Amino acid sequence: MCIISLAWQAHPHWKLVAIGNRDELHGRPAEPLARWQGHEHLLAGKDVQAGGTWLGISEQGRFAVVTNLSGYGPPDGSRASRGDLLKDFLLGKGDYADLEAVPFSDFNPFNLITVAHDEALVHSNRPDSVSRRLEPGIHGLSNGSLENPWPKARHLDAALHNWLQNGSADPAALLDLLTDRSTYPLAKTVTGPGPAQLEPASSGIFIENPVYGTRCSTIVAIDHAGNGSMLERRFDASAKVTGEARLAFSWPG
Repeated sequence: MCIISLAWQAHPHWKLVAIGNRDELHGRPAEPLARWQGHEHLLAGKDVQAGGTWLGISEQGRFAVVTNLSGYGPPDGSRASRGDLLKDFLLGKGDYADLEAVPFSDFNPFNLITVAHDEALVHSNRPDSVSRRLEPGIHGLSNGSLENPWPKARHLDAALHNWLQNGSADPAALLDLLTDRSTYPLAKTVTGPGPAQLEPASSGIFIENPVYGTRCSTIVAIDHAGNGSMLERRFDASAKVTGEARLAFSWPG
């Protein structure tokens, strides 16, 4: 993901609401949101190139989302994929299932939010590897740190807050918030994981660019009873909608 706004235990009806856009090279293949074959409790899209994911849900009560962290130069292709952190955490098995034992410095720069039942954590590996508890509230991440959210992340947080305060009945309505092409001041640390990152248009919530842009929008909404839904809307290189998916799931009570 390149922008995510997450409401964690911040509403009397909703336990977790997450909305975000994945920005990536249009030429990098990906599979759409689905239950993974052989692991039907895992709901996520899949990065075909590396085999991991950028955002996902497990019906074992887990959620995870990752963003690239800018300001540290281009990614090192020899490092392990950040998407594997999410995959193993959500599956509960694999080399990276126990995040406390993972050498985060081995990965390219990232922000990672994980939820396991009633515990939410935010992890980062630059300038140092840290993990800390995510307090109840609305939290926005793009390609900067959680402590210094970029303007577009603050704008998306405000939009999510307004939705929660004014009805919040239909999570599908949140997809409209993710189509905002307004531009905001670029953060000084932007060096970019993608070729469009230094352009003013990349400062928006939705990035329309034929090479590197918004590939999909995702909504996750889970109420306090554990009833959840996950929605995905996909786009091509011209920003036209190419498909949608909506899955229902349950979390343990």
